[in-house]
Amino acid sequence: MKRFYLALLLISFLITAGNAKNEPAITMLWPAEKPALKLTFDKFRQMGNYGGQNMYISDTTVQNLTDKQISRAVFTVYLMDKNKVRIGEGALQILDLEPGQVARIQFQFNSVGVPASLTLSAKKDMLAPGGKTIPFKVVSVPPGAKLKVDGQDAGLTPVIVRFTLGSHQLELVKEGYAPGATPLEVTADELPGGSVTVELGGLSRDTVELRDGSIVLGDVISMSMTEVVVRVGGKDQAIDRNQVKKLMLVERMVPQQPTIMHPSAEQSNQ
Repeated sequence: MKRFYLALLLISFLITAGNAKNEPAITMLWPAEKPALKLTFDKFRQMGNYGGQNMYISDTTVQNLTDKQISRAVFTVYLMDKNKVRIGEGALQILDLEPGQVARIQFQFNSVGVPASLTLSAKKDMLAPGGKTIPFKVVSVPPGAKLKVDGQDAGLTPVIVRFTLGSHQLELVKEGYAPGATPLEVTADELPGGSVTVELGGLSRDTVELRDGSIVLGDVISMSMTEVVVRVGGKDQAIDRNQVKKLMLVERMVPQQPTIMHPSAEQSNQ
């Protein structure tokens, strides 16, 4: 009888734990007054830690609620914790969505805490009919850089962006690398399928890769048989040597000090 009772408790616990993992999806309509898009964000899954920030991913579905094609829509998504404090952000880009069509997109973002809710930010005239646009694939070396086009978030590279005709400014930023920027001139005779590649500068700080997959960026101050000391944001952080998987050190130019000549004994006596 006791075994049967314990089995029932175990089944009840498993059901409760399973339901706890099934976090409800977040559904939002945009714009609120006359919705054109329905966005549904699935539960946030943590993918790792980089530079003191957590990396998350969410399977997101987007539905076109209008009777017209939406060629491009870009949102800045702000992530909030349970106290409604903003702890992260990311860019969500939607391309070539036919009337009534539903698309699935993987939304990636960084956060300094555990996200509980989100808000959307975008230009209200974003869906207004415009001129001709031409798709370009923007690639960075290394990949995974945050792209801004004319000051607006456009996603993580590699990413396809629809450019209007004329001049544009591309800015790319990736943690641990020097930022990159380049102008782009889009003319009426450009063919779809083109690409532009921007190479970021080398690592600007030492990289400490840990065995759990996380990465610490800073200046390695010292190494011993038991620990590695890394200076991050002006503070020294001691890491157990057994936790370190790989070290990548940045070459630094040390200014050469002038040679100091000491007078010999004979010169001193003169």
